[in-house]
Amino acid sequence: MNWQGLRVHFVGIGGSGMSGIAKVMGARGAVISGSDLHESSTLDGLRSMGMKISVGHDASNIGGASLIVRSSAIVDSNVELMAARTSGIEILERATALSRLLIGKTSVAVAGTHGKTTTTSMLTVALQSCGLDPSFAIGASVRNFGTNAHHGSGEIFVVEADESDGSFTSYKPNGAIITNIELDHVDNFKDLSSIDSLFEEFVKTIKDELVICSDDAGSLRLLEKVKGSDLNLVTYGTTGDPDLLIDRIYLGARESKARLVFRGRVWGELELVIPGRHNLLNAAAAIAMGHQLGAPYQGLMAGLSKFTGARRRFEIRGNEKGVTVIDDYGHHPSELRATLETARNFAGSGRVLVIFQPHRFSRTAAFANEFAHELAKADHTYLLEIYAASENPLPGITSATIASKMPSGSVTYEPSMPEVISKVIKDAKSGDVILTLGAGDVSSLAPLIVENL
Repeated sequence: MNWQGLRVHFVGIGGSGMSGIAKVMGARGAVISGSDLHESSTLDGLRSMGMKISVGHDASNIGGASLIVRSSAIVDSNVELMAARTSGIEILERATALSRLLIGKTSVAVAGTHGKTTTTSMLTVALQSCGLDPSFAIGASVRNFGTNAHHGSGEIFVVEADESDGSFTSYKPNGAIITNIELDHVDNFKDLSSIDSLFEEFVKTIKDELVICSDDAGSLRLLEKVKGSDLNLVTYGTTGDPDLLIDRIYLGARESKARLVFRGRVWGELELVIPGRHNLLNAAAAIAMGHQLGAPYQGLMAGLSKFTGARRRFEIRGNEKGVTVIDDYGHHPSELRATLETARNFAGSGRVLVIFQPHRFSRTAAFANEFAHELAKADHTYLLEIYAASENPLPGITSATIASKMPSGSVTYEPSMPEVISKVIKDAKSGDVILTLGAGDVSSLAPLIVENL
């Protein structure tokens, strides 16, 4: 598709996925405009690239557009969408727009319930370290690059494939990574079998390569279904007999290491400057896919030794008076488990104080017991009220639902963000870790906590 000079308008351009697509389209020559409800640093960045960005939705914003891209968060009654329909302008869903950018490229989609952003970022950094210049579109900024998207000069295009609405089946990639499969997005999927079926459909769209984690129960269920396919399968994991074995694992407070053995051949030691067992798995997935794409494993491993993480993935926001403030996007019980294990190792003899903001009423209702179980592993948890996203409240479901299932004295239910900041600062001592956790606006507290400390 020729994007040169094409006028494209994005409705809801401030989201990480939407802004990334806009950047790549703009780099290919499209004339980009967009709108969003609120000002943000993302909008400022897009303006600095020459895009016309409006705050607030108005029919006049789409003037002159030949194509509309809409965020999944935008309702059908949005005035800009209604004006586009009246004018006969083509409207694309975000995933469809991204799939058009993949045409003619060697595309790799990174999917899974957890770890997508980090693994996509790792694969991109690893490929760049091998002298390649892949295009990429990721759900968060990569710290090594300072951006979430790039139009590269190379033939490879790496994308984060979000399964939340099932739209990732439109990508039809050459290769894919699946990190894990668990029940999530219960607003769209009623049970685990629905998620399993969706990933089966996704695998049917892959043309060549599938890299998949053999440590994960959901991935193993999927493997049984696809073993007879024509795909080149590469498994990775820490147990059993995967193609890429991760062993001799060392987990430090600020780093992690492991030996990699590919089909009986020792590749050497992988050294990461970010902590966490889950990140060793993410890195192994990236290295396996990079190797399938023809990059040398030595260069891939060397590149990942310099990987500094993605935004909001165990991101250290500051250290004041011996207290470290870390922000993380985790919003599913399994993500909380991995993040809290990493935080506990990081804190050492210090305490882990968590500020958790549940994300969506449906997820809180489905996983209240699991959230309570994982959060009880912290020394103390401060529970903010649920971040609704686009959902309406559910009767009887609040953050107090989680608090009621936790041990007495281990949790403070405090809906007021200013009060939480005051209480956690009063409680924190030198050596402690304060962890802001969740997919909503809880991340805005981290810099305020650092400043007030």
